[in-house]
Amino acid sequence: MAMKIRLARGGSKKRPFYRIVAADSRMPRDGRFIEKLGTYNPLLPKDSEERVKMDMERIKYWLGEGAQPTDRISRMLEAAGVLEKKERANLKKGTPGKKAQDRVEEKAAKAAAAAEAAAAPAEEAPAEEVPAEDAAES
Repeated sequence: MAMKIRLARGGSKKRPFYRIVAADSRMPRDGRFIEKLGTYNPLLPKDSEERVKMDMERIKYWLGEGAQPTDRISRMLEAAGVLEKKERANLKKGTPGKKAQDRVEEKAAKAAAAAEAAAAPAEEAPAEEVPAEDAAES
């Protein structure tokens, strides 16, 4: 049986409340579970002790039995010091798509062409000098 330690959602609409449970991975998210291991209330401030409550002994037991924590639960366990921190690199998520990259390249090319066009006439035609005779008349 593939065991997971995961969140089961409760609470009303737009007021989430989660139970931390050990459940068979084939069961529905809010469905049957084997044991309740704690609670998580995301509406409370991050520094509140009531935000995440976990029964560490039982969680360690289930981890020893081979239960796999979900990503959110593993982050909570890392913060509690039960699991060692994993290196997470989501390198592709922040990169723009192909169309956006093409637009950026096109915009950079136009800007470079405009800068060259603005610099070229200034170099070719130096500032006109007023002859000394005309300057004395004014």
